[in-house]
Amino acid sequence: MAVDPRQIVAGVLTVTMFVMLGNMITRDHFYPVDSDISIHSTSKQSLGTGPWMKGGESPKPCWTKPIPQEADQSQGFVTFSLTNGPEYHVSQIADAVIVARYLRATLVIPDIRGSKPGDKRNFEDIYDVEHFVRSLDGVVKVATTQPAEVSARNLAVVKVPNRVSEDYIAENIEPVFTSKGNIRLATYFPSVNMKKTKEKSNIDSITCMSMFGTLELQPEVNEVVESMVERLRTLSAKSKGQFIAVDLRVDILEKKSCQGDSSLKSKSCYGPEEIGMFLRKIGFNKDTTLYLTQSRWDSSLDALKDLFPKTYTKESIMPIDKKAKFLDSESSELEKVIDFYMCSESDVFVPAISGLFYANVAGKRIASGKTQILVPADIPGSSAALTDYISHYVSKKNHFAYSCFC
Repeated sequence: MAVDPRQIVAGVLTVTMFVMLGNMITRDHFYPVDSDISIHSTSKQSLGTGPWMKGGESPKPCWTKPIPQEADQSQGFVTFSLTNGPEYHVSQIADAVIVARYLRATLVIPDIRGSKPGDKRNFEDIYDVEHFVRSLDGVVKVATTQPAEVSARNLAVVKVPNRVSEDYIAENIEPVFTSKGNIRLATYFPSVNMKKTKEKSNIDSITCMSMFGTLELQPEVNEVVESMVERLRTLSAKSKGQFIAVDLRVDILEKKSCQGDSSLKSKSCYGPEEIGMFLRKIGFNKDTTLYLTQSRWDSSLDALKDLFPKTYTKESIMPIDKKAKFLDSESSELEKVIDFYMCSESDVFVPAISGLFYANVAGKRIASGKTQILVPADIPGSSAALTDYISHYVSKKNHFAYSCFC
């Protein structure tokens, strides 16, 4: 009996289809699953093992530069200092610029003061002076050195609340400035509030520009940060150069009584082991590289290193020839600056401690499109869904930075 060639071809195709289907079923259901990989990470494998998310494009600034003021209208000077670390610096700069512009005064470039008596640095020791002056051109007049006629003796010290309003300036600062001619600002923080307001004010554009457009690291400091970032990316081959930065400082955890206390339902900080368990729960495996803001190794971090062997502090990745200046000095200001920018540049940021550091790092990351900010929390039902831990600053887009970028 003759056989139709078309039947032979059809038979071969049918057998081939079943073989392919069998292979697909085997791959989907019988291949062993790595217990370190979350199911939520399967669509992101090209980015490396774990729940890595592709960073977004840097958003564009929405603010408009204010109308330039006439140079001859400057009638006095506003001075101030940057204190407490870079997370405070960005807010202190913004408040000082707003006050100086409102008063039509000349803003004197600040010095930088640490927490210890006598710990004082020049602005140019950390930040780029030329960029700062250039960014404020037409906004306020800037003096790079304190004029001879301005001294501590003839300066009236005025307290300024963070995110100062024009009404506050008119009622509390302008009368003093009119009377004294020169003032020194002392910014205080009634609360940690970086949420955007429902209604935009006249000074929002100046605040945006001051917070996100004025401060850049001077070349030597920037070089140290870049070398440390590059070192971590080299150590992160299995995650395609990606790493996590965790703001975890043992001294602060001890002050907040966070070490080992998992009984609190609402927590403002998390200890090393809790951070490790959190990262493993949401899908990051033991080969993930972690950077901690803790400067030197502490035995309390051993539990975290057991879960993530590639856990590093500054002392282990900073270039040897830079340690004496940046790590072994009595001042901690340079260390704080390095941490702020490392946490801003990492692929993922995890704040183990709530506060202004977390809030202003979040703002800088939002401004650069690096929105993978994961906040530990006690989710009912032990959820392992990554979306449950995205910072509310990002998930709700309620950070002030979203008022500044489109």
